[in-house]
Amino acid sequence: MVLSIAGPRPIGHIIRDMATASTLRFDSLQQEVYLGLWRTYDRLRALEDELFATYELTAQQYNVLRLLKAARPEAMPTLALADRLVSRAPDITRMIDRLEERELVSRERLAEDRRVVRVRITNAGLELVAKIAGPLGNCHARQLGHLSDADLKRLAALLREARRPHEPEGSVWR
Repeated sequence: MVLSIAGPRPIGHIIRDMATASTLRFDSLQQEVYLGLWRTYDRLRALEDELFATYELTAQQYNVLRLLKAARPEAMPTLALADRLVSRAPDITRMIDRLEERELVSRERLAEDRRVVRVRITNAGLELVAKIAGPLGNCHARQLGHLSDADLKRLAALLREARRPHEPEGSVWR
C-alpha cells in the first residue's frame, strides 16, 4: 500500500492513473498512437530541419538527392522519383527546378518521348550528399541513438506493419 492524500492505495495505482489520464486526453488508443507518431515526427524532424537548413536544403530535397545517388549512373524518371520519396511531393517539378538552379541535378528529355523527363544527380550534388553524410549520421544518432538496435528493429517492423495497408501495391515502402 502507498499513502496518498486520498488515503492508502494499492501499488498499481500509478499505472492505472496514467491509463485513466491517457483515456481522458484521447478519444481512442488509435488516436493516442497516431498523435504520438505525429509528435515524434515533429520532434525528430526539427533536428533534421536544422541540419538541412545549414546546407540550404529541405529534407525532401535531400531525399531527392539521396535517391538519385542510389540510382547512379542511371537517371530516374520524374514520376518514379516522386513515387519513391518518403513523403508525397505534389510539386516535384518545382523541387527539381530548385535543385537544378543550384546545379545539384540535371534533367534530360527522351528524344522518343518528350513527355518523359529523367533526372540525374550531378557531381556537385554528389559532393553535397557526401558533405552532409557525417553530420546527418550524427543527427540520426541524436534522434534515435538512445534506442537499442533491438528496439529500433522492433520499431521499424511496427511502423512497416502500420503503414502496409495504406501503401499501394508494389511500393518500395510496403
